[in-house]
Amino acid sequence: MDTIEFDDNLFDASLANGKIDLAVIENAVTQILTAVGEDPQRESLKRTPQRIARMYAELLSGYYTDPQSLVNDAIFEVKYDEMVLVRDIEFYSLCEHHMLPFLGRVHVAYIPDGKVLGLSKIPRIVDLFARRLQVQERMTRQIADFVRDLLKPQGVAVVVEALHLCMSMRGVQKHNARMTTSAMHGAFRTNLATRQEFLENIARGASPLHV
Repeated sequence: MDTIEFDDNLFDASLANGKIDLAVIENAVTQILTAVGEDPQRESLKRTPQRIARMYAELLSGYYTDPQSLVNDAIFEVKYDEMVLVRDIEFYSLCEHHMLPFLGRVHVAYIPDGKVLGLSKIPRIVDLFARRLQVQERMTRQIADFVRDLLKPQGVAVVVEALHLCMSMRGVQKHNARMTTSAMHGAFRTNLATRQEFLENIARGASPLHV
């Protein structure tokens, strides 16, 4: 069985072993090419099954990311109790209904209760859940729950804005439709002023989503 090699800093090899079978994916892609009337032996397509297999291993790597290694002791004791906001985090994911991409940006905020997280870890947390077969609503909740459980802050807020290619390329073919989802915990749910401050911060200077 041909399995992908993972960066030990981000992946638990024991979890990945036996989970991503590149040979099975390659065979499936070859069958799809044949089924749609293509010739898998055509020069430009000969390596397509292999490329697609490795692409899926990368795009779905969130299943095998080790959260403990991802955080990597980047939690710090800090006396700070104001909002921490990381906005406009780009993400790419695959819709689990059609396996077509949806992409956009994530805004994550939390109010510390004695602990803060290293800045680079928040985009990595987004990738942890985006690099799976997903629906946007669940991904939004997973990011918020993970930050809540990790830091035990006074509150967590996550907003995800995305364009779904399953709506743009097929079906209703609405090219400019965007979906926004949110998840709030703690002070962001119970305190209207805190929630409003967060929403105003992410709205300030917001630019349109582009494919």
